[in-house]
Amino acid sequence: MRRIAHFDYWQETVRKSILLDAAADLLLYGNAERAVVEVAHRIASGEPVASITDVRGTAFIRRDTPAGWMEIDSSRIDQPGKIDRIINPYLNTTEMDECEVEKRNVQWFSYEDPRSKRTDEHKLTFHPRARLQRDQTVIRLPSFEKVSKDKALYAHANRVLHLETNPGNARALVQKHGTVDVWINPPPIPLSTPEMDFVFGLPYARLPHPSYNGERIPAYEMIRFSVNIMRGCFGGCTFCSITEHEGRIIQNRSQESIIREVEDIRDKVPGFTGVISDLGGPTANMYRLACKDPKIEAACRKPACVYPDICQNLNTDHAALKELYRTARNLPGIKKVLIGSGLRYDLAVKDPEYIKELVTHHVGGYLKIAPEHTESAPLSKMMKPGIGTYDKFKQLFEKYTKEAGKEQYLIPYFIAAHPGTSDEDMLNLALWLKKNGFRADQVQAFYPSPMASATTMYYSEKNPLHQVTYKSEKVQTAKSPEQRKLHKAFLRWHDPKNWPLLRKAIAEMGRQELIGDGDNQLIPHYKAGEEKLVYEAHRRKNKGGEHQKRTGKVVSNQAANQQQAGKKVLTQHTGLPPKPKANPHSKKPNTNGTKRRGK
Repeated sequence: MRRIAHFDYWQETVRKSILLDAAADLLLYGNAERAVVEVAHRIASGEPVASITDVRGTAFIRRDTPAGWMEIDSSRIDQPGKIDRIINPYLNTTEMDECEVEKRNVQWFSYEDPRSKRTDEHKLTFHPRARLQRDQTVIRLPSFEKVSKDKALYAHANRVLHLETNPGNARALVQKHGTVDVWINPPPIPLSTPEMDFVFGLPYARLPHPSYNGERIPAYEMIRFSVNIMRGCFGGCTFCSITEHEGRIIQNRSQESIIREVEDIRDKVPGFTGVISDLGGPTANMYRLACKDPKIEAACRKPACVYPDICQNLNTDHAALKELYRTARNLPGIKKVLIGSGLRYDLAVKDPEYIKELVTHHVGGYLKIAPEHTESAPLSKMMKPGIGTYDKFKQLFEKYTKEAGKEQYLIPYFIAAHPGTSDEDMLNLALWLKKNGFRADQVQAFYPSPMASATTMYYSEKNPLHQVTYKSEKVQTAKSPEQRKLHKAFLRWHDPKNWPLLRKAIAEMGRQELIGDGDNQLIPHYKAGEEKLVYEAHRRKNKGGEHQKRTGKVVSNQAANQQQAGKKVLTQHTGLPPKPKANPHSKKPNTNGTKRRGK
């Protein structure tokens, strides 16, 4: 992720390519299985590392551009263009021929066309410029020294990098660091389905390394019963670097390979109870979705297939994914197959039958989706669909949930302090959250990651989604700790700890009418004793069902009681009312008929 000069958020500086910082001979980027095998074989055969310069998905050091390569200089912006000669503003040139215009110009400005002084005529022959061979063309980016001092050039370099990510048409890139060049070959060709099956079919242990000595590893707990069915993402979200790592073209495993892994989990993984926690990947529902025409796909230079709208050349049929779900959940010993990966709801609404399949069989009470925001300004910088698409999906989700006779909830995720977000945008988002009954228990603030377009916006305050010039669009960004804290507080408008900060900000915006106890007001007026209030995150009690079958324990249905009282409260993670407060002086009853033992 750090193969070119990049902004490092934690050090607040532009750093060199990691190739130089690591003093490495060769850098492999992406998943790189094919590159690893080829480089290993070539080194094993005695080939010097310095001569391995033709492998896709690699970067290395060069001191000059080799013979036979055409170099395109993209190290500068805002170069002066053609200068037109001055025309007498009082002349009606539309009614004069060119000779008369020239004559009048000589009279008024003493201007004379140099061509009129020629004593003889020369016949000029124009030859079309030879077409550049993309596989022998390299684009020179602004140097490390320039991008570390000039933010506009940094944004320009990032834009060029993102335009050269399609393996079908990407060209090599080169960036000078001091006296040497960092040369970056085009991205690797995506793995075919048989290659993906081979990689995922290797005899992995599916267990943590013995060096952990049996300690609990939260990341392992999250993924040990999940199956990765694909790679890549064509969403193009600017805050995400998946495209620069795995590519925009989806690489799919076969259904047979996926089912074999599900069976391996069932038969070999300790602690498996019959529930697959996820069949997904970078996105839940891009499996086997691709451009309708491989030629168009190879020539495309768009950063996303779904923004500003879903491309007309994109196949959005979820038939293969629906068939995979049905096959997996009908395997012997599989009680439930959940979908834990984030869902692209703008794709899902194109196939309502998929939503019905998902909601009826594969939601474990909650479904994660990521509108990220409600306002057009930040959404345009994220390259995310408008909130209207979320509303369409929500209608279908609730419709099919009701038809299935289930109680299920959406978990919408939002980002605070993303580049392009103003205080007013966050205020409007908070009002939307309150209007729709959402109380976010966990929120995330934007943090810049290397190479992401949103990171470029954060650092340079330029928009690399469009042509970058010194006068191009400026992107406002919340950088100060105070403003970032405010943006995060708007997402947690319901927490009394945030009310003083929000009151002050709302007053400074001139929106005092939003302070009060009314339904259309965001936060209440100050009341004595407010400082002692503590917000408790709502947690959903399992109604019984599968949990009761597995454990034999009956769990109280507080949700039904709350709904009957007409006080249904939705929260980000639960949507249900808070559990009753425990009496700190009461002792837990002893139900096993034995005396309590001291510790």
